Amino acid sequence: MIPSFANRKRFSDLSEQEILALAISNEEDDARIYRQYAERLRGDYPDSAKVFDGMAVEEDGHREALINLHKQRFGDVIPLIRREHVSGYFSRTPVWLVENLGLERIRDEARAMEQGAEAFYRKAAERTQDADTRALLGRLAAEEAGHDMRAEELTAEYLDEDSRTEEEKTAHRQFVLTWVQPGLAGLMDGSVSTLAPIFATAFATQNTHTTFLVGLAASVGAGISMGFTEAAHDDGVISGRGSPVKRGFASGIMTMVGGLGHALPYLIPDFWTATFIAFAVVFIELWAIAWIQNKYMETPFLRAAFQVVLGGVLVFAAGALIGGG
Repeated sequence: MIPSFANRKRFSDLSEQEILALAISNEEDDARIYRQYAERLRGDYPDSAKVFDGMAVEEDGHREALINLHKQRFGDVIPLIRREHVSGYFSRTPVWLVENLGLERIRDEARAMEQGAEAFYRKAAERTQDADTRALLGRLAAEEAGHDMRAEELTAEYLDEDSRTEEEKTAHRQFVLTWVQPGLAGLMDGSVSTLAPIFATAFATQNTHTTFLVGLAASVGAGISMGFTEAAHDDGVISGRGSPVKRGFASGIMTMVGGLGHALPYLIPDFWTATFIAFAVVFIELWAIAWIQNKYMETPFLRAAFQVVLGGVLVFAAGALIGGG
């Protein structure tokens, strides 16, 4: 058995003092998480940062009430017990996995935190026999359940309609700059630039296995190249385009996806079946690119489609002519 799991205590085995100590550490952790969210958002979303500052203050109030109750019942020494010491206990998503995923993702995680805290307090209240402790835990469960309303109150206090609209625009712009633009560039490069080598090999050899290997190599190589290029040429500090690592992954992965889309059909042994399926995949890829350009880059759909399809047709024709010759 893994030691870290073997040494955990079951929630049902915790004493009332340990339940109080666990509640105190939970409130400390949650307040710290909210303050980290606020600090992460303060630069781009100052009004939303104030909302999370207010939620952290709420958690501080809960912690203080729990500490006072612990002093009354058990004295000043609070046992050290945290979430990771209890088996089957709800856990928090690590902050670094959430804080870089955008404003709405942080808000969703905050809602999940409040729901988990409410469930904990209700379960803890059922485990205690002391009237004062039971009353406090029940009150905290009700307050956690009402934190959505409190969050709305804080939002109304700090986020007027203009501020909310401006933050939504900023979030959308950041999403486009960090993920959509590099991902779209990668998809275009992978879908279009690999057409020539893949179809040149296909028509030159009419060997599906060889064509697949060439397509795989071209797609992976192009993905690595595009990913490193995107990450290296702009650190995002001045341009505001966000993390170079995120942009590099978006560009590199989408480049590979674009190339592999019409390379994978050549796993089919029959040459013409594989080729016709590859044609269909290319058509879907090019129209998907046009749709993304229209939705996120505000390019008129017909113009985007014309540009992408024309470029794809020219590259495909070059590959087919070279391979056929």
